[in-house]
Amino acid sequence: MSMEFIVTPWEVRGFVDYDKLVKEFGTQPLTNEILEKVRKLAGELHIHLRRRIFFSHRDFDWILNKYEAGEKFILYTGRGPSGHTHLGHLLPWFFTRWLQEKFNVKLIFQMTNDEKFLYRYDLSIEDALKFSYENSLDLIALGFEPERTVIFINTLASKTLYNIAIKVAKHVTTSTVKAIFGFEDSTNIGMIFFPAIQAAPCFVESVLQGRNIPCLIPAAIDQDPYWRMTRDVAPKIGFYKPAQVHCKFLPGLGVGGKMSSSMPETCIFTIDDPDEAYRKVMNAFTGGRPTREEQHKLGGNPDICTVFQYEYYLFENDDDRVKELELMCRNGQLLCGDCKMELASKVRLFLKEHQRRREAARNIVDRYLYVD
Repeated sequence: MSMEFIVTPWEVRGFVDYDKLVKEFGTQPLTNEILEKVRKLAGELHIHLRRRIFFSHRDFDWILNKYEAGEKFILYTGRGPSGHTHLGHLLPWFFTRWLQEKFNVKLIFQMTNDEKFLYRYDLSIEDALKFSYENSLDLIALGFEPERTVIFINTLASKTLYNIAIKVAKHVTTSTVKAIFGFEDSTNIGMIFFPAIQAAPCFVESVLQGRNIPCLIPAAIDQDPYWRMTRDVAPKIGFYKPAQVHCKFLPGLGVGGKMSSSMPETCIFTIDDPDEAYRKVMNAFTGGRPTREEQHKLGGNPDICTVFQYEYYLFENDDDRVKELELMCRNGQLLCGDCKMELASKVRLFLKEHQRRREAARNIVDRYLYVD
């Protein structure tokens, strides 16, 4: 991996060069032809496709061709529940919800509470389970339907997942997982086996239905190493290779890097008090000049401005308005304080509504859970 940035399933650091990452991971960029196929089948393009927030894939075109031929797919994504959910976690979930609605397909959502317990020695299995429930509320609050959404909390669905995982594990050597994930001799054996558990939901619907069903995984690109391993094993155990579509990382509100729970002042959690979130946005790093005069004369730099990035990634759906904001920033017609106030108000409104829906989800969360 390049020295300028690090991208693994457990760590993302630095300014990510996504073009370089595509080459290093061996994925394919999303082409205009694929986007036009999505537009044809869905009737429109999601904001994350229009703006290339989802930018890379493996076999997304194959999934679309299967669907066009009358063969439905399932969606699979997940969350490592080691803490509270933040906006960066929600980013791929918004797009996943859109896919579910437009293609009328089922979502299997995996809460990897076992992995987080194994990876973090300061996290108890009880706390990982608690965060699984809490994070599930955020998923439900986005509008995923119980009839088409199943949440697998790994330790509560272990029988079903394990029976698939051992078939995967039989075809994966220790040297393979060391090479893919960087495991060392000091890595506990739970972590070494875990990739087979994360692979299992790719095939669980095929097992339950008794026929091969295509699987599409919308997720951040840091999870791709799991799917490289899974795709190699899939035909050996009689299943389709899972397809992926990868998104970029939502930046934190500070300088550089993705949003991370380890830096709470630069991170907006879904349980943040809306007024506290407003304050965080008002303290965000921008691409502005030191003084009003310099801003008017030289313009700002939206390329490094977290406030502009949040509008671009999540909070401004109107493409023309985004272009206008970018141009006015570069021309010095906007002041950072005004942009911050506009975004902060949007974030505060979003959190108020999301938290209302999140609390309502407590009454129905059991309808989503798969327990064996």
